[in-house]
Amino acid sequence: MQMKKIRVAIAGASGYAGAELVRLAALHPYFELHAVTSEKSAGTPVAAVFPSLAGLVSLSFQALSPEALAEQADAVFLALPHTKSLAPVSACLQTGKLVVDLSADYRLKDPAVYEQWYRTPHTYQDLLKDAVYGLPELHRAAIVKATLVASPGCYPTAAILQLAPLFAQDLVQPHTVVIDAKSGISGAGRSPALPYHFPEAHESIEPYKIGQHRHTPEIEQELGGLLRRASPPSGAIAAQPIVTFTPHLVPMNRGILSTAYCRLKSPMALPDLRALYRAFYKGERFVRVQEDIVPNPRYIKGSNYCDIGVYLDPRAGSVITVAALDNLVKGAAGQAIQAMNLMLGLPEETGLTAPAAYP
Repeated sequence: MQMKKIRVAIAGASGYAGAELVRLAALHPYFELHAVTSEKSAGTPVAAVFPSLAGLVSLSFQALSPEALAEQADAVFLALPHTKSLAPVSACLQTGKLVVDLSADYRLKDPAVYEQWYRTPHTYQDLLKDAVYGLPELHRAAIVKATLVASPGCYPTAAILQLAPLFAQDLVQPHTVVIDAKSGISGAGRSPALPYHFPEAHESIEPYKIGQHRHTPEIEQELGGLLRRASPPSGAIAAQPIVTFTPHLVPMNRGILSTAYCRLKSPMALPDLRALYRAFYKGERFVRVQEDIVPNPRYIKGSNYCDIGVYLDPRAGSVITVAALDNLVKGAAGQAIQAMNLMLGLPEETGLTAPAAYP
């Protein structure tokens, strides 16, 4: 018996993550794309803004109206800028729709932390207790029951996945984490700005938001949660991780390469560390623990995979992990669909099994 199609709407569909959502949703066997919104492109056919989607999507962009989306869809994705999803998420939830929000507006559980890093008060704090952080590899059971999922940022997805097995077993000194991450220019969004102009970005690599990137508390929140669950039942309070995180802009369209360094509490052999990672991610459809190759963004481009490599510096007592993912797929649209599949009771890999495009 053929399953009834699920009506889907995407708000903020004219950005890079939004366009990737449109592409993946249009190819999803159980989704029927009913509405896409864009304030700047309202009234314009999707194919006129994204010629790559010609013949696949016949819709035109419309202005954002949560009430209209509620009439047109059963499930809503919001790919709006940070601080712009607060009210639309609430409005969509009030109409009984399932919501996956790709902004940071519902990722941080502490509203004071949100206000500190995003420079605006959180005006819907009552929804934070119900919002589930949308990393399926860590929160699958909660996502299945959720009506609101806060989809993780691209950098945190890589950082959390590459460090989760270590923190889940309380194996590292939590104040020694240093993350050096590189992202393609699409990670900065589609709005024009001088640093993303071709002559500025080409043949260049530039760190930015040094010591103050807004994804830092997101990484610390999730690693801290793992550490608290790993704490002995004696009642001792687990230390809160403090992460030094530096992102870099590199001249490629898409992809993230994240290298994380941290000190082990006790010496471990490399085979044991890799066995730990294989066990932690056993059965995970979209996490590949690599041993014979070094993770590289070109091996996952266009796919929903995250490749992880684990290495050891025994002289320094440090473990080094490397993660590669596509910032627009596993780091954004693909992961959002993975979560929505779970919310709808579908196999979470539905519509996401295409391999990477290579070269």
